[in-house]
Amino acid sequence: MRYREFGNTGMRVSQIALGTWGMGDVGWDHYDDETRLDAVSAAIDCGINFIDTAPAYNNGAAERVLGRALERLGARNKVYISTKCANVFVDGKVYRKDGSAGTVRKQCEESLVNLKTDHIDLMLIHWPDPDTPFEETVGELNRLKDEGKILHFGVSNFSKEQIEEAGQFGNIEALQPQFSMVNTDQADLMKWAASKGMGCMTYGSLGGGILTGKIRKVKEYDPTDSRNRFYKHFQEPMFSRVMELLKVMEQISEQHGNVPLSQIALNWSCRKEYVSTCIVGAQTRDKVIENCAAAEWSLSEEDMRKLDEAVRITGATRKGEQDEKFRNSGSRSYRAHNGAGGHGHEGRSQRLRGCVKKSGES
Repeated sequence: MRYREFGNTGMRVSQIALGTWGMGDVGWDHYDDETRLDAVSAAIDCGINFIDTAPAYNNGAAERVLGRALERLGARNKVYISTKCANVFVDGKVYRKDGSAGTVRKQCEESLVNLKTDHIDLMLIHWPDPDTPFEETVGELNRLKDEGKILHFGVSNFSKEQIEEAGQFGNIEALQPQFSMVNTDQADLMKWAASKGMGCMTYGSLGGGILTGKIRKVKEYDPTDSRNRFYKHFQEPMFSRVMELLKVMEQISEQHGNVPLSQIALNWSCRKEYVSTCIVGAQTRDKVIENCAAAEWSLSEEDMRKLDEAVRITGATRKGEQDEKFRNSGSRSYRAHNGAGGHGHEGRSQRLRGCVKKSGES
C-alpha cells in the first residue's frame, strides 16, 4: 500500500480508502454481515488505514457494521474514520438535508455509538443544507472539535463558493467530491482545494462499478439502485462512450500483464497530485484485495497520456450536469429513487443557487 499526506491534517492515509455506502444495504448488492465484516478485515490486512462511512447510509447501518468489525478486530487504533453529518435518511425513501446545530450534534453522538469509538477523525458536512446558515453548521462542528469528539472536519459535494463561505466560520480541512475517469467535473475544484491545504478524497472512484469492465450492456436496474438513479453513465448516451474508454484501458491492461481494469482506474486517479486518497466501495474480501493491488504498481507517463486523452474524448467532464442540478435545486428533501441517495446534492443560499445554472458527482 502507498500512503500520502492528507492535506494539512497531519494524517498520513492509504491511497486506497474503503467506502461503506453499500454496507448500509440500500442501493447496492446485498451481502450478509459476516461477508461485510470480512471485507473490513481484508482492507486492514492490505494496509488500508482510512475508512469512509455516513449515518445516511441506511440510518447508521453502515456505521454499525464498521463499528462491529473494528471492535472484533481490535483495530480502531489502526484506522482513520471519516463519517458525515447534515443529511438524514428518512423512512428508507427520503433524504433530508439538515445542517442545524441540533442535528449535527445528534448525528455525531449517534455515530460515536455506532462506530464504538470516543472520537471521529474526520467529520464531513455531507451536502449543503439550503435552509441552514453555514455559520450554524460549522459553529457546531467547532464546538464538537473543542470537546474532542471530532478531530478534523470538512465538506462533501460543496462548490468553491460554498467552501469559501463555510470557511469564514471554521477551518475546512477536507473535500470529498465525486471523481473518476467517467466524471472529472471536480478536477479544478480539487486542485484549488489541495492548494489551500485540504485533503481530497474521491468517491465514485470506479464510477459505480462501470470502470471494472464487468458491465458491457445497458440494463435496467431497480428504481432504488444507485446505478439507475445516480450514476448517469450507466445510461445512454454516456454508456457507449464509456465502452470506448474501456477499450483503451484493455490495451493498457495487456501491457501490464492483464491487470483488472479496476486497478487501471484507481492507478489513474492516484497519479493525480491533487488526489489524497480514492474511496472504493467493496463488500467482499476478494474485491478489496483486487482493488488494493492497484497500489502495487504504477501507470507509466505514456499510459497516463493515453488515458487522459481517452477520458477527454469520452466526455467525462460534463460541467457538473448532475452535481449542479442537486446543488442548485433549492429543495431540502429528495426521494432516494430520484435524488442522489446518500450523496444527494443541493444548494445553500439564494445567492449561490442563482450563480450557477444547470449544466452537465458523494
